[in-house]
Amino acid sequence: MLRIVKGLIKLILVLVPIAVMAAGAGMLWMSRSQAPADGEMRIAGLDGDVTITRDANGVPHIKAKTRADVAAGLGFAHAQDRLWQMEVSRMAGQGRLSELFGSATVETDVWLRTMGIHEAAVASLDAMDAETMAMLEGYARGINAWISREPRAFSSALPPEYVILGVQPEPWTPAHTLTAIKMMSISLAENMGDEALRLGFHRLGFSEAEIQDLLPYLDVDAPPPMPDLTALLGLDPVPLGETAITADASGSFAGIEAVTSSGASNNWVISGERTESGAPIVANDPHLALMAPSIWYLAHLEVTDEFDAPRHLIGVSLPGTPYVLLGRGSDIAWGFTNTATDAQDVFVERVNPDNPDEYLTPTGWTPFGQKQETIRVKGGDDHSFTRRWTRHGPVLPASYKHFDKLLPEGTVAALQWVALAHDDTTAIAGTRLMAMRSVEDFQAGFDAFLTPMQSMVVADKAGNIGFVAAGRVPRRDPANQLMGRAPAPGWNAIYDWRGYAPYRDLPRETNPEDGLIATANTKIVGPDYPIHLTFDWEEPYRQNRIEQLINGADEPQTMERSRAVQADVFSPALAGIKPMMLAALADQDLSEEQRALADQLAAWDDTMVRERMEPLLMLAWVRHFMIDTYQDDLGFLFKDWFRARGKVLEKLLAGDTARNWCNVKGTGREESCDEILAKSLGDAIADLKTRYGGDPEGWTYGAAHYAKGAHRPFGEVDVLKRFFNVEVASGGGPFTLDRGRTQLQDDRDPYANTNASSYRGIFDLGDLDRATYIQTTGQSGNVFSGHYSDFAGLWADVRSIEIPSTGPVDVEGVWRLTPE
Repeated sequence: MLRIVKGLIKLILVLVPIAVMAAGAGMLWMSRSQAPADGEMRIAGLDGDVTITRDANGVPHIKAKTRADVAAGLGFAHAQDRLWQMEVSRMAGQGRLSELFGSATVETDVWLRTMGIHEAAVASLDAMDAETMAMLEGYARGINAWISREPRAFSSALPPEYVILGVQPEPWTPAHTLTAIKMMSISLAENMGDEALRLGFHRLGFSEAEIQDLLPYLDVDAPPPMPDLTALLGLDPVPLGETAITADASGSFAGIEAVTSSGASNNWVISGERTESGAPIVANDPHLALMAPSIWYLAHLEVTDEFDAPRHLIGVSLPGTPYVLLGRGSDIAWGFTNTATDAQDVFVERVNPDNPDEYLTPTGWTPFGQKQETIRVKGGDDHSFTRRWTRHGPVLPASYKHFDKLLPEGTVAALQWVALAHDDTTAIAGTRLMAMRSVEDFQAGFDAFLTPMQSMVVADKAGNIGFVAAGRVPRRDPANQLMGRAPAPGWNAIYDWRGYAPYRDLPRETNPEDGLIATANTKIVGPDYPIHLTFDWEEPYRQNRIEQLINGADEPQTMERSRAVQADVFSPALAGIKPMMLAALADQDLSEEQRALADQLAAWDDTMVRERMEPLLMLAWVRHFMIDTYQDDLGFLFKDWFRARGKVLEKLLAGDTARNWCNVKGTGREESCDEILAKSLGDAIADLKTRYGGDPEGWTYGAAHYAKGAHRPFGEVDVLKRFFNVEVASGGGPFTLDRGRTQLQDDRDPYANTNASSYRGIFDLGDLDRATYIQTTGQSGNVFSGHYSDFAGLWADVRSIEIPSTGPVDVEGVWRLTPE
């Protein structure tokens, strides 16, 4: 027996070191999947030499003779640094995520496959001009050269995610790039959710005025009265009643919900008459879902021979595409915000009771388009379903947005959406950027931009400033009183789109007298503008704050002043509702601790700074007040609606609502909002103690409101997420310019910052090489790289880097690509 024990000990002493060495060797092997700092490669199809010079921040300065070759260089750099991110994007666009991730993403794939995004991208290749096709093909050439290379000794040819999941990349194609562009429309989709909510609230029996309590229009808008949806759509006249409480709030499409309706942004351009340098200043910070790596990749592109002089583009590119989408050229600088125009309409289609393969049109029954789809599922059985579409667009999965509960039996919901166009020329606008030299060039050249509609500010070196909202805008019949606010009957031609607004008629402005153009997702046109854009504008808090800070300044504007505006964390919405919430506590029975914390809130200056406790307590109080007030009334629709809604709370606390939402449903007792505010303050304090410890003095907003750069898919795997996620304490809130939106409906982590300034750029046209840039994580998507998260601290502190057109001062490495 003793001999056996000794033998086992000897075996362990041998095996453990071997296992440790093997693990270490495996880690070393995967870590060497990073691209070497220097190298060279011969690539078939190049017209000339391409150099990729990386600076100390990992930013590539790519130089080539033509746009096609510089696109190849960018594709090569993207593949070196972001190949896995690009893989997830193109597989998502094709509805093939389950081939990577298994059964967890089947419903997401069903939705994405139903949309036909990749099909539309393939069809749109026919709409590309020769210059754009050359860039798309050059970009694919660069990616595929890196994928197909012979790896260096003792190294993985692919990033760690491929190794861990055991998958291989397919060759990149131009259609994959167009798919990646279309996926940006997915992330900025807005209107469909509001349509579903209005339908749902109607089905709960709410009046139009009560629905406006929950989804208020801007004060400056006066929409026509909403038609009676019950008669219009043939709904059951009996409200859902108790079904609203007992029905399940399905999370089947959580993967889609996580990326849609998440876009906001700030931008502004200031005339040189108002700046210290005498030249215009442009600033931009688009607010998008945080992820690891960042959605953006900084790059400097230089084309030496294709134009009359070398031309530059510097800014953020989208991995998967060959363009600098936001930034500066040789003579211009520009920035985007999401216009959030109503480019989606849901149509209720009536199915033929005698033939379920037909639906009703204004001219009678007609067959659905149909195609059998098979989703391959890693580690599981294939999932097959029939994708259907109507003359309006794809038929949505029955349970999506609860349409199976909300619509009459014998109907389906179909979606018409600009992003699904088969003649999408958006990529052409990216090709034209290198040649643009003036505000006029920019405004004219973006006629090719279809989706998602963006509010674009621009300035040029000649001192001009301008604006254009570029994108395809549906035209609706004047008799259509819905105006895109709720699902429409697909069998009534009145609700069909009447083509699209001409580009020349879209909003634009050049050199306004006051020298300022700013946009922040709220209404961008005056009351006399004749084309309907949307009634679902963002609340105007950020827009008003930008104008207040810039117009209220006595000194000339500088880049540093624009940086301070981007860093502003004052919350106008919370500053407005806080006094009303605190006043309601005056006659309530509070504990000594609750009263003391309320006094701290009263003394707080309404800034969402990460070092303080009060922003966390205030946000938690708002969260619990909304839960205690609205959840019983909204039932299974509550989580779809639930987010911090400033105007909704203002109206409620001011007593300016169509009903008392503070009553207790089913009790017959009219409870006051004062009582609920006292209760919810106690609930908030108790919840924060459970999450962050029993002593409120130990709470900090930044710790709870950490910027959650989540990796796909390892951000949700406990043993891996601490390695792959990029997280940093952050300030800001849902209503601040330095935005930090939370998912209040997520009980697990309601205060994490999931949507924020994904990039910040500031440009003084007097010296564009002084421009500053930052994105949220780092240049590399390889977790072993020193550039995986090195921007996170700078970003959280609202600091930036410079990328001069003269090239890097500190060179990290050079790759040379030559024609084969």
